[in-house]
Amino acid sequence: MASTVLVVTVLEDVTADWVVAALNERGVPVVRVDPADIGPSLTFGFRIDADRPAWSGRLRTASREVEPGEVAAVYYRRPTPYGARFAHLPRQQRDFAAAEARHGLGGVLNDLPGARYVNHPAAVARADFKPAQLRRFARLGLRIPPTLITNDVKTAKEFAAEHGPVVCKTFRGLPGGDDGHTGAIWTQRVAPEIFDDALAVTAHLLQAEIPKTGDVRVTVVGRRVFAQQIAAPDGALDWRRGDWGALLHAPVTVPPPVEAALHAYLASFGLVFGCFDFALTGDGDDPEHWTAIECNPNGQWGWLPDAADITEAFADVLTVERENRS
Repeated sequence: MASTVLVVTVLEDVTADWVVAALNERGVPVVRVDPADIGPSLTFGFRIDADRPAWSGRLRTASREVEPGEVAAVYYRRPTPYGARFAHLPRQQRDFAAAEARHGLGGVLNDLPGARYVNHPAAVARADFKPAQLRRFARLGLRIPPTLITNDVKTAKEFAAEHGPVVCKTFRGLPGGDDGHTGAIWTQRVAPEIFDDALAVTAHLLQAEIPKTGDVRVTVVGRRVFAQQIAAPDGALDWRRGDWGALLHAPVTVPPPVEAALHAYLASFGLVFGCFDFALTGDGDDPEHWTAIECNPNGQWGWLPDAADITEAFADVLTVERENRS
């Protein structure tokens, strides 16, 4: 039976390197590819017809090649956007070439029946919206902060009056500027006095501030759960804003009802893996102490103290045989 793992990511990806190394130690065949390398160093020829309703052919990189039917699992990490491959072209040509590559090559790579995706990009896309995440958390019985999504000053002030103090968060990370540099906008407290007509320009996410005793990052890979309580030495509202090397970590046990909800959450989105963030309002023993903040369906975990164990968990879920289905 086919057992090859297709790793879809950029060339320089330390997290993927660890998983690839763990798979190599197990003797699992691995083919690593960045679809944005399409060109002389990445070629393919895929065929399908009515008599054989499955893609056949070869995908060739500079050092490996694989047939679609040989792929048992796909570790979809962080491939380069297709547009970067064609950045040198005029805008119309660039957008056209990128769309053709995404729908052609990407269309085949994202439709390998019988392969386990960790995670499938379509599932990641569905699960990447905070409004959907919060609703799913609540439906599964998890506590969530009172939340408002708005571009209206009056509504924002009413929410702050009812639930203050409130914090403001972004839905997405800050995109790169013209100079190519990216940045971040951290979670911050906001006073209703600063709300003005500028709110109307776009959507804003406001939440009641949780009187937390700490933060927890829960990484779920398959059925395995890894939880670390995180504290910033300066007591920052958002622990991400400081020196990650100075963060204080301590393992913490996830209450069974919360753990069950996390597995149900992933299953509901068709995910195998996710990084969950929680705010604690007690010692963590009671499920009521756990307030769900968000889930990154393609989150980073290599910086955590238990990264070695998480790596093995990834190798476990990727070491599979391809299912016989089309």
